[in-house]
Amino acid sequence: MTRCAWAGTDPVYIAYHDTEWGVPEWDARALWEKLILDGFQAGLSWITILKRRDNFRAAFAGFEPEVIAGWSEPEVERLLADPGIIRHRGKIEATIGNARAYCELGQDFSDWCWSYVDGVPIQTDRESQADVPAFTPLSTQMSKDLKKAGFRFCGPTIVYAWMQACGLVNDHVTECPRREDCAAMAGTAA
Repeated sequence: MTRCAWAGTDPVYIAYHDTEWGVPEWDARALWEKLILDGFQAGLSWITILKRRDNFRAAFAGFEPEVIAGWSEPEVERLLADPGIIRHRGKIEATIGNARAYCELGQDFSDWCWSYVDGVPIQTDRESQADVPAFTPLSTQMSKDLKKAGFRFCGPTIVYAWMQACGLVNDHVTECPRREDCAAMAGTAA
């Protein structure tokens, strides 16, 4: 069996693929962190984000939405000066706005996210990376609903990548040994 081709040969990517990607995530704060990081990834490679993830966590107060929701221009300026993260004003401001949207959602973010798949990860049957779509009707709907709730940097492609990363969708290809592992963690047989 062969792991998903996107993992390549970089040890950081391989470790991410083999231990995190596709593992069902139920923690609301962790789901939010991953959505924010996927938004920062827009226009960049995921490896760029992975290699700076610890810097992001330090800069963004451990991705505690309740803390970030109270931030304003001084924190934006501090973050724009931080060489350890992606210094993009729009993405930084979106993160603060997304923290506010998270806090105002009116329900647990994990429950909200998992309701789109009825609490059970979607198990796909893709034979190769070429079979994996960039987005789906479901990621498009989630994106629209996130935007309606006040979130930004959450288009259908970002949302689908996030759904894959958080295990809402098990998109490990059929030959990847992690496919069965992630299906078992989800309580379903692939």
